[in-house]
Amino acid sequence: MSRVLRAFLGPPRDPLDPATRRRTQLAALTAWAGLGAGGLSAACYGPEKAFLGLNQHAELGPALALLMIASVAVLALAYTQMLQLFPQGGGSYRIVSTLLGDAAGVLAGSALLVDYILTVAVCVTSGSDAMFSLFPAWSLSLKLPLELASVVLLVVMNLRGLNDAMRILLPVALGFLLTHGLLIMGGLTMKAPHAASTVGASFAGVMRLAEVSSWAAVAGLLVHAYGLGGSTYSGLEAVSNNVNLLDEPRLRTGRLAMTYVGWSLALTAGGLVLIYSLWGVSPRSGVTLNAAVFAQILDVTGLPAVARQGVMFLSMALEAALLFVAANSILIFAPALLANMASDAWLPRQFRNLSVRLVRQNGVVFVGVCAAAILLLTGGKLGTLLTFYSINVFIGVALAKAALIKHWWGIRGHRRAWVVSALVSLFGFCAAAGILVVTLKDRFFDGGWATICLTALVVGGCLAVRRHYEWIGTKRTELDEQFALSAQALVDIPEVPNFLDRGTAVILATDRPGQAIHALLWIQRLFPDQFANVLFVRVIEVDVATMGKIDQWNKIKADADASMAQMVGFCAYAGLHAEGVIAHATDPVQELERLLSQAVQERADAVCFANKLILPPRQRLAEWLHNGTALHLQRRLHELGIPLVILPIKLGG
Repeated sequence: MSRVLRAFLGPPRDPLDPATRRRTQLAALTAWAGLGAGGLSAACYGPEKAFLGLNQHAELGPALALLMIASVAVLALAYTQMLQLFPQGGGSYRIVSTLLGDAAGVLAGSALLVDYILTVAVCVTSGSDAMFSLFPAWSLSLKLPLELASVVLLVVMNLRGLNDAMRILLPVALGFLLTHGLLIMGGLTMKAPHAASTVGASFAGVMRLAEVSSWAAVAGLLVHAYGLGGSTYSGLEAVSNNVNLLDEPRLRTGRLAMTYVGWSLALTAGGLVLIYSLWGVSPRSGVTLNAAVFAQILDVTGLPAVARQGVMFLSMALEAALLFVAANSILIFAPALLANMASDAWLPRQFRNLSVRLVRQNGVVFVGVCAAAILLLTGGKLGTLLTFYSINVFIGVALAKAALIKHWWGIRGHRRAWVVSALVSLFGFCAAAGILVVTLKDRFFDGGWATICLTALVVGGCLAVRRHYEWIGTKRTELDEQFALSAQALVDIPEVPNFLDRGTAVILATDRPGQAIHALLWIQRLFPDQFANVLFVRVIEVDVATMGKIDQWNKIKADADASMAQMVGFCAYAGLHAEGVIAHATDPVQELERLLSQAVQERADAVCFANKLILPPRQRLAEWLHNGTALHLQRRLHELGIPLVILPIKLGG
């Protein structure tokens, strides 16, 4: 089985090898394809929703196109500010948590988490709809199985690692931009000779609409359409969320990737709305506006019918493929969000774990499973999914822009150009808040209320997880303080010889010395005078919080050395010979298995011990929040014929 998994996922990687770090980073172009695909894919449905929101008043199309282009530009600039302020990544969740506090941070993180899972389902469903529109109706029975298979394929690709997935998906994004760019440019060029009359007719139409209703009604209609197309901007934050995954120099790569994402989205979305208006396209059942307007453009090119059909098939197939890429991008940065929230103790800490391929495997699988479950529950119906889709992301975006406004106001006396930066953030906030209000108004009773309730449930779960981890931390600190040695005592540790004729207790240590010492006292009580030597074994887990962060890694190693000194010192004062072994790995159980097997081979009289937290009855349901390393290791060691004794540590009453 392990050989099969290795064939699918690839060989293990050394987390501390600089070459590994380079291999798991993204260059600007691959970051645009993978992280920015979510934004670019919104051109497949966002501009259409916005244009249809004009209620057939196509004369407002040019104004709407300019408004969308300006919004993309300003939001991209605001996200570039986030890149500069938070080069370690984290996006809306991190900046809101830092600048507005934990309460706003958990709201932003929970909203984005729900939105990300829904986005995977929406992108896969929308992509399959585009593909199946090219095939006979009888094939629709295969649509849902194909969507589920697509989710599985995306999960497997991302379990291999970032660059492996991006190398496959980069040509898709480039092909989409090339085909759609050529068709948009062709549509605009064909209408260029009539540009003056078209502009005049559009202006006259706006004036007639204002006379019939009012300028306030015209502005309201434009804002309404702008809000309905809000999903166009939902993928812009991907680069700022995951700037830590980019090549060095990270800030320069991030700015370049954001430029690629912003320009490609602005020109594609704005260009589509403009050609909708210029070509007078109208909605038809079963046909997207993109397909309708491209068909009109191709019909007047003079190309043979076979060539026109080929171009249409290619453009629609690339739309479907790009939506597939967008779903893949969610499987990149949604696990990053899960890992960041887990590092802050809002979610189970298992989401910080990295696989042997240095992938946040728990987050990838979790998001994939949730997306597949939503597809099954909704039957893969895009209309149902879209009612849940575009609310939560703008909660996080609005909070992030509010955090930026607070930041620029706070440093107004220290930066000369703070006004410009604050205005950019203010416009971004107004755009996000406006889209949120319009979306809630139009979709609240069509499923928006369910999205809000789901987000509230996620926030409640996060608060419960944080409360549990804080309680555990308090109890473990109290346990450490019971056995802590003073600084002077650590300096004056007596030397104790190795008792070669006495047994050795091999104890699994954690980041807290109190647990290992508590286990040692249990051993002395259960096996009096049997063990005079102690070997503490500690494996530092390399997770998302430490991967590639040298300063933080050095601090963790220093803390591990200090904790080991406490344990060894306690044994010395108790007349026991003690040694310590500290290692690192992305899979602690596998590394502990290797170290304990080696210790037993070197010391025939060695017996291995571990400990397990025993929670009070009211906390029993929270035991799944802990990774169960001792039980997993015991099972694996027993298969090798090595006994592991698990000792209880009771916390609380």
